Amino acid sequence: MSPYDAVVIGAGAAGLFCAGIAGQLGARVLLIDHSPKVGEKIRISGGGRCNFTNRDAGPANFLSDNPHFCRSALARYTPQDFIALVQRHRIAWHEKHKGQLFCDESAEDIIAMLLRECEQGNVTRWQPCAVAGVRQSGGGFEVDTDRGPVRSKRVVVATGGLPVPKIGATDFGLRLAREFGLRTTDTRPALVPLTFDAADWAPFVPLAGLSLPVNITSGDGEFLEDLLFTHRGLSGPAVLQISSFWRGGTPITIDLAPGADLAGVLKAAKGTSRRKLANELPQHLPARLAEAWLAGRPLAERPIADTRDKDLQDLAASLQAWSLVPNGTEGYRKAEVMAGGVDTKGLSSQTMESRAVPGLYFIGEVVDVTGWLGGYNFQWAWASAAACGRAIGGNSA
Repeated sequence: MSPYDAVVIGAGAAGLFCAGIAGQLGARVLLIDHSPKVGEKIRISGGGRCNFTNRDAGPANFLSDNPHFCRSALARYTPQDFIALVQRHRIAWHEKHKGQLFCDESAEDIIAMLLRECEQGNVTRWQPCAVAGVRQSGGGFEVDTDRGPVRSKRVVVATGGLPVPKIGATDFGLRLAREFGLRTTDTRPALVPLTFDAADWAPFVPLAGLSLPVNITSGDGEFLEDLLFTHRGLSGPAVLQISSFWRGGTPITIDLAPGADLAGVLKAAKGTSRRKLANELPQHLPARLAEAWLAGRPLAERPIADTRDKDLQDLAASLQAWSLVPNGTEGYRKAEVMAGGVDTKGLSSQTMESRAVPGLYFIGEVVDVTGWLGGYNFQWAWASAAACGRAIGGNSA
């Protein structure tokens, strides 16, 4: 069993980055992943172009049972630091909107960059290679793998979360944490479409494919983003964002005409329009939405000039404060990230090391830190990996 300074389990964004940093700082690093390909989640992200960070990422863009935990790592490895790395590797990129940065060409550019960083750190990589177990031994650890046992001073768990099981997601990291006595917080799909009871949703099925900007709220979350109607419920950036804040059995509230005084506009139209309400409302909303909203309502065929102000007020309120209760989500199959994970109260915010088990580290998505949609979760991967990699590299002598 050749000794290593660190074994990193998981060759995703956080694992690759951590291994490269630690290796370049002088640590002897072994990187292991059960998948034959590295960085599968990087590869499929951002429509294949990888939304690799958000220029404006900060602690306020993350959810956790311990919301201050992420501050240290995010402050010590910023989006500007990662942008500088991307530029050193001559990867062309662009800003889409709201600080979201994407590769011009392909997510493969980010994967290739991370692999080059590992090569520069002389990182040994075993793939595919499954890990059967980890145990403490002689002041360090022994890691049982498909290629035999490995001895290491430190073990870094970078196994990601539960979303997208078809590309190899497992609960290995969570189980390993519990085996070593670390607490984990409740996990759930996040950045995920919301679903509704089929009978209740039937009137909205014809709207599938319709997209429009909305203001959406639930719990402590509020976003102005695009909403997408689907056959089973709601999706689009607005719903993916709010899904991280939503809890089962509680409502979401949607303003389908954000920034508009819809009641005032409709009341004003009474003095100028001869249209029926069914013809007037589409002047202010997407026609398909207006038609679905008025379906079965007697006032739809009433001239707007003959419609009571109260009815117009009530109609506007139903559109601008639409409250509905999802019956669930599309689950980990469609979720972009996992909320919850290894409880950060048991980790050092400076190094990501377990307070109870020296030498055991947790980074990336397996940790209870969940970012908004738009590159924030990748920035947490880079920042937590940098904190860990620097700690390991600095202590490798």
